[in-house]
Amino acid sequence: MLKVVEEGPHDHAMPTLALSSPEEANAFVEKVKSSGFEFVRFELPDMAGLSRGKTIPVGHIAGYMKSGLNLYGGAVALDSYSIPVRDSGYNEEMNYQDCVMVVDQDTLTPVPWLEKTGRVICDTMWYDGRLQMASPRLLLKKMLSLAAALGYTAKIGHEYEFYVVDAKTREPIFGGQPIFVTSRTHHVPAIDDLIRVLQSQGIDIITYNVEHGPGQVEINYGALDGVAASDRAFVFKGTVKEYLIKHGLLATFMTKPYKGLSGSCSHFHISLLDSKTGSNAFLDPEDENGMSETFKRFIQGVLDHMPAAMAVWNPTPNCYRRIRPKTYAPSNVSWGVQDRSASVRVKASRDQSTHMEVRVPSAMSNPYLVAATTIAAGLLGIEQQRQLMPAGTGPKEDDDRYAKLPTEMHDALDAFESDTALREMLGEEFVKVYLSMKRQEVARLRDEIPPAEINEYFELY
Repeated sequence: MLKVVEEGPHDHAMPTLALSSPEEANAFVEKVKSSGFEFVRFELPDMAGLSRGKTIPVGHIAGYMKSGLNLYGGAVALDSYSIPVRDSGYNEEMNYQDCVMVVDQDTLTPVPWLEKTGRVICDTMWYDGRLQMASPRLLLKKMLSLAAALGYTAKIGHEYEFYVVDAKTREPIFGGQPIFVTSRTHHVPAIDDLIRVLQSQGIDIITYNVEHGPGQVEINYGALDGVAASDRAFVFKGTVKEYLIKHGLLATFMTKPYKGLSGSCSHFHISLLDSKTGSNAFLDPEDENGMSETFKRFIQGVLDHMPAAMAVWNPTPNCYRRIRPKTYAPSNVSWGVQDRSASVRVKASRDQSTHMEVRVPSAMSNPYLVAATTIAAGLLGIEQQRQLMPAGTGPKEDDDRYAKLPTEMHDALDAFESDTALREMLGEEFVKVYLSMKRQEVARLRDEIPPAEINEYFELY
């Protein structure tokens, strides 16, 4: 088995990758065939959370599992317009060479809208065996290993809002702001069909409803342990977009597609479980709110590093247009019990379901990176035995005593770059790629002329 160690203070947490033996590859192909698949998509979650990869006929799967499937090595270091990121260490510095996709056999699921087609999620390494530790999925695995070293398993849930519009006219599928109105939830049959398609891939749908914006939908599904939870989010987002376009509908997770209308978020839910007993490490029945010291330290760690994490949780300039007063989009470093105005909402059920909800991330965020940065920050709070600050009373956005979060992308990137402790946890390989990518995107978009400026100035002046 290949094992690669990265220099840094958390070397022991590095994940491992191994190509398949002939026996393993052949057994997996039999599983693929018995599932009725003639093709399998080898998918890599990129830095934006999009799927990149190749589709393989069943007769060639075993060979690629044994040797690894070649893919452009800078695939995780392409910016939001697929431009190679300069100074990332993944593109020109590597002479634009290939990497190797390594199949995670546990991720085999159907792609129901394609005939006899399945998918697997892959990790990547260079041909010399070095892992691509800028890869979001490998980064999350590293953070989960750090948690495991402290005796914890992470239980994770991602929650998304998105807009659905007519693909040709881009008009929303319904008007107004009918949050929770049942008739609107079932207004378009394709949404009900989408739920069944999601379920057919093993996604445990809990609830679905319309949201505050016209054509805005929220679909919630069950939490899972570890990387499987973010794998589920990755498949969920891809399914929503790919399936609905087949019905003439465009789903967008763009954070703020319309001025004056509700933004789309991705609330992130997490608890730590004792790895030996499976009990909730965040629960203390003797505490006033049922919160253990571990939970309180974890929360404070997240609060400590929240300004830096903003650059990951809200990864584009558009995301910061969501952060507006009275919109339930938190704008400061705060927490509270059952408090929707706070950045961290404690779901204090006083039982094994006790957990925290981070309300800051946008719908455009990458589920693997949201999980990785939150776990990294929370573990720093535990390791440093941080004391949880008072929750305070009243709506948090109305209280000037709380430190403000960055409201522009460049400020968030500066905060991320200057947070030494968080950088060390995540590893410099990821940090270098991420900062280079986002600064490249910001610079490129800054040179664009917004239509609003043309409407404002072109004719009159």
